[in-house]
Amino acid sequence: MKLQGLIVPPLTPFTSDLKVDAQALEAGVNYVVENCNASMVIAAGVEAQEYHYLTLEERKSLIAMTVDFVDGRCPVAVGISHPSFKIAIELAHYAEKIGAQAVQLLAPLRSFGGEPTQSELLAYFKAVSAESHLPMVLYLNPGPGANVSIPATIALSQLERVKYIKESSRDLSRVSRLIAEVELSGHAKYFTTMQMLLITLELGGSGVTLPPPAAMLANKVIQAYLRGDTKEAARLQLQFALFPSRWMHNGLTPVMKAAMNILGIPAGDP
Repeated sequence: MKLQGLIVPPLTPFTSDLKVDAQALEAGVNYVVENCNASMVIAAGVEAQEYHYLTLEERKSLIAMTVDFVDGRCPVAVGISHPSFKIAIELAHYAEKIGAQAVQLLAPLRSFGGEPTQSELLAYFKAVSAESHLPMVLYLNPGPGANVSIPATIALSQLERVKYIKESSRDLSRVSRLIAEVELSGHAKYFTTMQMLLITLELGGSGVTLPPPAAMLANKVIQAYLRGDTKEAARLQLQFALFPSRWMHNGLTPVMKAAMNILGIPAGDP
C-alpha cells in the first residue's frame, strides 16, 4: 500500500451524556477525507481522539463507525494501543474483521514503569505483529509512550510489518537522520508533525500526521509543495509558527474559520 501526504485522526465528538456523537463523527470523517485530502485516516489511535475515556466496546464502536464512514475512500489504520498486550491483539483482530487496511501501535513504556530497552521494544512489536497480517504504523510519542532512541527506531523500522512511522519529535537532527535511515533506505514511510512538515517533505519524508483543524492547513502546505510553489508552501508553513496562539490573540485565520464552518462549530473569536 503506497502512502504519502497527510494522515489524519478525526476528533471524537461527544453528546451531552458523553456518548460518541455518530452524526458529528460522520461529518468530521467526511471533512478530513474530502476537505483535508487525507491519505489515511486513523481510527481511535491518538490521544487527541480521547479513546482512553471509552470502554473497550465503545472504542470498538468508534473504530467501526470510522471505518464505515470512510467507506473505502482512503485507507484506515485502527489504533490498537493498550496497556494489555492481549487487548492490543484483540483490537488487531477486530481491525482485520471490519476491513481496516492497517493498525497503529504506540511504542509503550514498561508496564511496571520506565523506558523499555531496544530488545524489549523489538520483542513487543514482533509479538504483536505476529498476530496480524495488517501493516503497522509505529507510533512514537514520548509521554504516553516511550522515548525511543534513533537506533531503536531504525531497528523497529526494519521489522516486516512496520510500514509507517509517526514521529512526534520536533527535533530536526533526529528527523533528518531518520528520514535518511528509515525512509530513504526503503524501510518504512516516515511521517512527522506540524512544525516539521515542510522540511520533512524537502528532505524526502512522506508527510505528517495531524488532527483537525490543523490538517486543512497541512494539506495546503503539501499541495503547494507538490505543485512546485515553494514560496507559497513556506508562507503557509509559517502559519504553524503562530498556531494556536493566532487563535487566541489575533482571531481565527480564514483557513481555520473555513474548517470550523464545515464542521458546524461556531467560529466566533474567543
